[in-house]
Order: sequence, then structure tokens, then C-alpha cells
Amino acid sequence: MGVEGGMKCVKYLLFFFNFIFWLCGLTLIVLGVLVQVAVHNTVVINNVSASSAPIVLIVVGVVVFFIAFFGCCGAWKESYCMVTMLKCCGVINATDWRGNFGPGTNSVPDSCCVNDTAGCGQGAMEDSSKVHQMGCQTVVEELLKKNIMWVIVAALVIAFLQIMGIIFACMLMRGIRSGYEVM
Repeated sequence: MGVEGGMKCVKYLLFFFNFIFWLCGLTLIVLGVLVQVAVHNTVVINNVSASSAPIVLIVVGVVVFFIAFFGCCGAWKESYCMVTMLKCCGVINATDWRGNFGPGTNSVPDSCCVNDTAGCGQGAMEDSSKVHQMGCQTVVEELLKKNIMWVIVAALVIAFLQIMGIIFACMLMRGIRSGYEVM
């Protein structure tokens, strides 16, 4: 059964943004290949240290490409597996939900369950065979620490794109001003 109402809007927005990221990943791959050809006049990488910039562009592009591809497919097909990644519950741990979720004091959201089925979190807060016990803060911190290089590269790419946006805006502003001066 498909999603309805506001979630349908979220589905299409998620698809749209993942599609944009997919295009950005593809662009980074093409840009990496073009830089390699421009610098070394060949697509073949003979010296890794001399081709570090194109390699970084291609690798980041491939990672973004595949993650965004699975995000697009997950959003379009409404696949739970493809749109989720953190297997965690609560901020610190599953007991963060004590008294704050559902009937009783021992319930967690179904998204905390190892096997997500309707009502699986009812009274299962401390059952580690049914509910993920690790908190999402810890999972995200470990993920970021393990992939710190990619986090830095992503931050630099985003900063570069923002700087390019500022430069293009200034160029447009200057072109508009010079157009008014001519008239």
C-alpha cells in the first residue's frame, strides 16, 4: 500500500533531492575524468600521487552517485530498507523512550525494533533480541568518526559549490548593472 497525504509529498521531495544529489555525483565523476584528461592527456591513471585531485573527485562522485541512487529507488518504491540506515533507538539508548511513548512505560517506537512490524515495540524496551539498544547519537558519532575523511570532503565540496554560487551571483549582478549603464 502506498503512502497517502502529507507523506506522499515527503516521498516526492525525498526523490527529488536524491535525484539532484545523483546528478551531482554523476557530475563529480565526469568532472574528475575531465580533470584527469586535461592534466595528463589520458584517462589512464599512471601516477596516483599526480592524479590525486581527479581520483578524489571520481571517488566522491561514485559514493554520492550510489547513495543517491539507492535513495531515489527507496523513495520511489517506498522501500523501508533503502531509505533507512541507522539501526538505533533513542538518543542515548532505548530507555530514552521510558514513559514517553505508547501505553505503559516499557514501549518504544516500532522503528527501534530489529524486525520492524506493527506493534513490535510494545513492552519490548529492554529486550535486546527485539529492540536496538544502542542510541542514535552513538551510532551517528561512530559513523562520522569512521568516515571523517568523507565528511571533510563533503564539507569542502559543499563550500566550493556555495562559493561558486556567490561568484556566479556577483557576475550576474555585474552584468545586470553594466546592462543598465549602457541603456
